[in-house]
Amino acid sequence: MRRYELMLVLRPDLADDKSQALVDRITRQLTAAGGQIVKVAPWGRRRLAYPIDRHREGSYHIIHFEAPADSIVELERSLLITEELLRHLVTRVERPVKASRSADQADGLGEDDDRLPPSEDEEYDEPRGELIDESESEAAPAAID
Repeated sequence: MRRYELMLVLRPDLADDKSQALVDRITRQLTAAGGQIVKVAPWGRRRLAYPIDRHREGSYHIIHFEAPADSIVELERSLLITEELLRHLVTRVERPVKASRSADQADGLGEDDDRLPPSEDEEYDEPRGELIDESESEAAPAAID
């Protein structure tokens, strides 16, 4: 299963009990599709960057969940026809890379280290080639008042 984040922007004129019922319905749909809810966080009412359906505010909710990839299509389809919802966004959350790289290298698991950026304790090699000193630059000198 993959980890996802779902952001919901609900209509501001929706009653608190109806908005909670909508969030509960969405979480039940996710668990019925074989997913697992990790966290549900209501963010409250916030001002929108631009009006949506003549609404200037929206009620935000974030749902972190794990689900099979094929269940996301059904979730998207049901969210698109929900009238109480102004906007929604489902994003896949990448799992963090292990912090201990030396243990991975000792086990022989560090084969794909060339794809990872250098850590803070590793030195970064300067690009090879001719480096130009700022004083040798052909740019015009700064204007003096």
